[in-house]
Amino acid sequence: MRGFKLIAAVVPKGAAGKVMDAAKEAGAEGGTILMARGTGVHEARRFFGMSMSTERELLLVLIDPETAEGVLDSMVRAGRLDEPGRGMAFVLSVDEVRGIVHREPSGEA
Repeated sequence: MRGFKLIAAVVPKGAAGKVMDAAKEAGAEGGTILMARGTGVHEARRFFGMSMSTERELLLVLIDPETAEGVLDSMVRAGRLDEPGRGMAFVLSVDEVRGIVHREPSGEA
């Protein structure tokens, strides 16, 4: 299959369910949620003298290009990704996909 978009969103731990629900309400069929840990300027915080990493969740939503913008907008609103420190989302073009058997033609006439 060809011509998909992949929406990837990085959100604080515990926020992925709400963001994924918003994606589904906007037209996504589903997605994948993975645990993640960021690296960079804000990767570790101090709490009572101990360094604690900030855990995140990564959402991956494969979607038709026509639906991608609306789903992305819904995910940004649900996760408040337009606010500092709430995470980010981005869209990548996917040239080919294999394994989405429920969407492939059955070959029957």
